[in-house]
Amino acid sequence: MDRLNGSANLMIVSDLDYTMVDHDDPENLALLRFNALWEAYYRHNSLLVFSTGRSPTIYRELRNQKPLLTPDITIMSVGTEITYGESMVPDDEWKEYLDCKWNRDIVMEETAKFPELISQSETEQRPHKVSFYLEKEKASKIMQALSKCLEKRGLDVKIIYSNGIALDILPQGAGKGRALAFLLEKLKADGLRPLNTLVCGDSGNDAELFGVPEVYGVMVSNAQEELVEWYAENSRDNARISHATERCADGIIQAIGNFSLGPNVSPRDIRDSMLNTKNLSPSHEVVMFYLFYERWMRGDIENSEQYIQNLKSIFHSTGNFVHPSGVDRPMQQIIDTLPKLFGEKQSLDFRVWVDHVSYAEVSLGSWLVKFDKWELSG
Repeated sequence: MDRLNGSANLMIVSDLDYTMVDHDDPENLALLRFNALWEAYYRHNSLLVFSTGRSPTIYRELRNQKPLLTPDITIMSVGTEITYGESMVPDDEWKEYLDCKWNRDIVMEETAKFPELISQSETEQRPHKVSFYLEKEKASKIMQALSKCLEKRGLDVKIIYSNGIALDILPQGAGKGRALAFLLEKLKADGLRPLNTLVCGDSGNDAELFGVPEVYGVMVSNAQEELVEWYAENSRDNARISHATERCADGIIQAIGNFSLGPNVSPRDIRDSMLNTKNLSPSHEVVMFYLFYERWMRGDIENSEQYIQNLKSIFHSTGNFVHPSGVDRPMQQIIDTLPKLFGEKQSLDFRVWVDHVSYAEVSLGSWLVKFDKWELSG
């Protein structure tokens, strides 16, 4: 967050499973479209927040399986943990806040009296979250009874049921919505409250996000019945909340356009981009270059000298590419190696994306751009 000089233009707060990440899309095309859009137009002046029910352990597993960008802030374990940056520095103020009227030992004692509750894996049991599986038909009755038991023991808790199977017990002050409200209050105190915030979700544990004041919200088209019912009962007349007609990350992109929050055409949806490019920003050029590189290596575009000449016209004759190893090569020299690489990855599911794009003008018309480049091959 230190990279921002003021308030973020846009803060996107998105659930992961079946919201940002479509597990039914094996090629991850919607997610890759969002990645290109975010890094080209938003990374330099906006904030990306992932708000997930996953614990840190299985969140990291997802990062290893899917082409996810690095968020600025991560809210995990159904809003009970907030961390910052790539190193995931925990928010100690949030931890202290959640300790009020919370006793994990008592929660364990009382839940042991309900044989219908099947404990989730050890990785999902967190300091301020106790998680079970519970059959949908029994959920309402068990939740009511459990709530009364815990109240009698002097605890103030929140019980959340989602995905028709998962039950989470949290401190009353926890949850995705309260965590976001805490975060917005913290940013406001520092004079950094985002100009616009868009929350995105698909299931019951996302409902709280839509209740945070002054946010825009999108339920993706594949939202589960429990969230659609909540929307019908609570927010149907709220013009700032919408139900997308597109799935997952494509629904998020759709909402950006519907609410006029900024550019909503992903660079991945622009064909022949290197022939029709307009120099918008250094980050945009980096994203477009690597999209061209992916298409060139896959043989998805014509093997045309015109592309090579256009690349040379975009990058300055004295421009350099510095590899993380420290090897420094002229950009023009790298472009000269491309013709012999055409179609080299044609038979593979080859994808390229960039993450963490940042740039600074080091002299008039001369820019230093830093980024992580990832390749997926098969």
